[in-house]
Amino acid sequence: MSNQFEKTLLSNLIYNEEFTRKALPFIKEEFFQDRNEVVLFNIINGFVIKYNNLPSKEAISIELSNLKSLTEDEFKNINSLLNTLQQEEVEQKWLLDTTEKWCKDRAVYNAVLKGIKIIDGKDKKHTPEAIPNILSDALAVSFDQHIGHDYLNNSEERFEYYHKVEERVKFDLSYFNRITKGGLPPKTLNVALAGTGVGKSLFMCHLAASMISQGRNVLYITLEMAEERIAERIDANLLDVTIDDLYDMPKSIYDSKVNKLQNRVQGQLIIKEYPTAAAHTGHFKNLLDELALKKSFKPDIIFIDYLNICSSSRFKGGNISSYFYVKAIAEELRGLAVVYNVPIVSATQTTRTGYMSSDVGLEDTSESFGLPATADFMFALISNEELEELNQMKVKQLKNRYNDPAINRAFIIGVDRAKMRLYDVEQTAQQIVDSNQESKEKIEKPSGPQPTESAYDKFSDFKV
Repeated sequence: MSNQFEKTLLSNLIYNEEFTRKALPFIKEEFFQDRNEVVLFNIINGFVIKYNNLPSKEAISIELSNLKSLTEDEFKNINSLLNTLQQEEVEQKWLLDTTEKWCKDRAVYNAVLKGIKIIDGKDKKHTPEAIPNILSDALAVSFDQHIGHDYLNNSEERFEYYHKVEERVKFDLSYFNRITKGGLPPKTLNVALAGTGVGKSLFMCHLAASMISQGRNVLYITLEMAEERIAERIDANLLDVTIDDLYDMPKSIYDSKVNKLQNRVQGQLIIKEYPTAAAHTGHFKNLLDELALKKSFKPDIIFIDYLNICSSSRFKGGNISSYFYVKAIAEELRGLAVVYNVPIVSATQTTRTGYMSSDVGLEDTSESFGLPATADFMFALISNEELEELNQMKVKQLKNRYNDPAINRAFIIGVDRAKMRLYDVEQTAQQIVDSNQESKEKIEKPSGPQPTESAYDKFSDFKV
């Protein structure tokens, strides 16, 4: 880490009380390489410990002049460094994260040097057997003081957790909000299971469109279709035109519709294309960091179209089985959701057996059963000729960590494929055998054209 960061660190120890109280207990004088910085740090640290307050530059200067061990040149150099320190506007989380990494890096560096001295016999107090412990202590440097939940002593925190209203990204489809208790929570992986041509991308494009309409920021990563193809589907949805009409529409009308849309839609949508099977969470992290830096864009939800054609950042394909490879991708995506505090929505294919099945289960997930083991929420999108004629699609819950998957096990949603849109259907259309639907709750008024019939649960030639 450069001296520039160490100056930023020292400046914030003087001017940033919140940062100082969180970080100072973990910073040690041996982490600084420059003696001038060591002297300044010791003065600041000693002042905070003694007076429980931040020192001013004037107080530091006085303490500095009282040090009898400094030469005249050292005093001038340290005083000159002190004068360069000034209040800075920095992102608090970035500062804490970067300081933690700096502390860990410096601790490891010092531990390696200490290990070399032990091996060379220059350290008489330790034997080579102490080296693993020295390195372990260095690697354990962390600002996180939480070491577990004390069941009896932390009951108050637990009660607050039970009554905390969790921030969720809501659907515009009533049954999806029911089964997820109001939407998708952050730090989760949510997966749609469907066969080829059923509507995986349609489903994700519709959700992306509905969420920017709610004022959410959306990142849509595609590894299957071009960026323009995804934007085309979202255009059809939000501009309320068919995809065919988009190609026949005069530019003046298109511009007028887009201008009206900009006044109505508050959220942002970024669509990023990667080559099939060539991108993994490492690429996605770089993209997120770049978007934050260049566009000040932080997504509220991320769509990845779709999971099976991502690559793993930990394993190379080839010798590893599809079970472990796809499971690794799912674990990495869920880890990405945790790190960036967002829900991730993706999709996966069914097996050949599942494609023809009338009752899809988790076992019909293609390539790896490790995927449903990792996902927080998983559901099947089911279609057949009769459903297509009625512009409908069946949704079946497969796994649900947010709610009881036995309640509202299956339900019907409407599909307008020409406009790439989904909508709620009337309650009379929810005639599904063994769906265990809640009958007393009110359903929101449907948002699209309503069919008068419903397809039943038992029929042949399903596509899933």
